[in-house]
Amino acid sequence: MDAHPKLRVRRARPADLPAILALYRELGDGATVPPRRARRLLRRMTAYPDYGVYVAVAGRAIVGTFALLVMDNLAHRGAPSGVVEDVAVRRDWHRRGVGRRMMRAALAHCRARRCYKLTLSSNARRVDAHRFYAALGFRRHGYSFRVDLGPAARRTPADRKTRSRVSRPST
Repeated sequence: MDAHPKLRVRRARPADLPAILALYRELGDGATVPPRRARRLLRRMTAYPDYGVYVAVAGRAIVGTFALLVMDNLAHRGAPSGVVEDVAVRRDWHRRGVGRRMMRAALAHCRARRCYKLTLSSNARRVDAHRFYAALGFRRHGYSFRVDLGPAARRTPADRKTRSRVSRPST
């Protein structure tokens, strides 16, 4: 089924955060952040050269969201690559083309920036999502690995009000 004919995808604005956080709460994992921290994080994300949160809007309602990062690479002849994260669609808008429209927007953005690939990861238990991504042309490639670092590692230095001691190469 196709999405609402007036469905559009655009970059998120601070005023969109309550609806975005509601979408993530609807996923049921309870891993959202308080509104004040969400505003700080959105500002930080948009300060990156090509990193943003996007929303799918039908009329005045936000019905989906995702984050997209286009990053430069020293390998792959300098071609950038894209990474999609945090995809969510409002339950009452499932199977109406919202996810398809959002992923097409992400693909178009990456093609316009001459990315050599667009990647995303999906929880191994989300079999329906895997079928959806495969139908859009995404293919399983390699393995995804992760290390859980614990709650303290997920806080930013600004949140802890301390700076981490990361060694930097001398110039």
